[in-house]
Formats: sequence, C-alpha cells, structure tokens
Amino acid sequence: MSITNLRQFDKTSLREQVTRALRAAIVAGELEPGEVYSAPVLGERFGVSATPVREAMLDLVRENLVTTVPNKGYRVTEMDEAELDDITEVRMLIEPPLTAKATALIPAGDLPELRELAQAIVDEAAAGDLVAYTEADRAFHLRILGYTGNGRAAAIVSDLRANTRLYGLANLSEAGLLVESAREHHALVDALQARDADRVETLMRAHISQTRGRWAMP
Repeated sequence: MSITNLRQFDKTSLREQVTRALRAAIVAGELEPGEVYSAPVLGERFGVSATPVREAMLDLVRENLVTTVPNKGYRVTEMDEAELDDITEVRMLIEPPLTAKATALIPAGDLPELRELAQAIVDEAAAGDLVAYTEADRAFHLRILGYTGNGRAAAIVSDLRANTRLYGLANLSEAGLLVESAREHHALVDALQARDADRVETLMRAHISQTRGRWAMP
C-alpha cells in the first residue's frame, strides 16, 4: 500500500489524517506488531514533522494499537493466542445475547439503514480499504447494540473490537475472502428483519467464532 504524502492536508485536519494513515499502516501490516518506531522516523516516512505523529499516536494508544516506549517511540501492539481467546470468550458472553435482545427493539423503519450499513461493510471489503472496513463493521454492530440501551456493554464491545481489529484482516483480504466475510452482515439483517432472535444469536456466535479462526490464519 502506498503512503500518501500528508502535507497536502490543511493544519486543522493533519492530526486526523496522520492518525488514519498510521492506523492503515498497522492494519495492513506495514508497521509490524512488536516493532518500535520513533516519531521522527515515522514523520519522515509520512512526509510530516514528528509533532503530528506524536499527537496521532496518543489516539492510537487509546485504541490499544500501540504502546509508548519511553525515550524510544511507540511499539505496535501484539497479542498472543491466549489473549485473543480471552477476548473471544468475553465477546461471546456479551454480543450474541444482546444482539438477540435488540431484535424486538429495532423499529421497522430503521431496518433499511441497517441494510445500508451492512452493504457499506461489503463495499469497503471489495475496495480493500481495511481501515474503512473496520470502521463500517464497528458502526454496524454498535448501532444494533445501541437499541438495547446498555451503553456500558456497548463501550466494552467497542474496546474489545478496537483491541483486535488489526488481526487477520490483511491476510483475509489478500486471500480474497474478506468480501465473503462481510456478506455475513446481510444474513444478520435478514434475521433481524424476520424478528428471529434465536437465529440472530446463532449468527452472532458463528460470526465471532469464525472471526477468531481468521485471526489464526497464517
């Protein structure tokens, strides 16, 4: 993936643009888990000064995509298999039952918008934009959880998704399987529209389980 020279963007949007570019490099595997990168080196690579890189890294630290290494720079977060298993277990406890609960709470008039959100996931997968894909995926699932009124659970799920969204996507995209994965969201909307809570919960459990399997792809 080519790196865009970020000097073309105005000052007010520079931090956001640098954050997105760094996030994309991490998700695509250009910045490798476990490696330490300094702000000056990254600034030179992206065509900006070290200052907006440091500002952007504050956002990525909050997303758990990087950690600060004092006097050296920033280390791209890496997770072992046990940590990924733990996250999957917690997601299984929260997401399927709450998504099933939302089935009866979603107004019929909102279903077309959910369908559009599901299609956005497919479109970004087809375009190969991994950052946009993860953002669309997050928006879709958090929108559904929002109907339950459980803001704390939604916040937990959001954090868990942020912690793991960089795993497996690049390999999945390169293998041409990301669009297939994205289409699972349409099946979920079909079940929501049918008001089939049992089917919704089953699909969510399968979706999370398959996601864990994709993280393990070589």
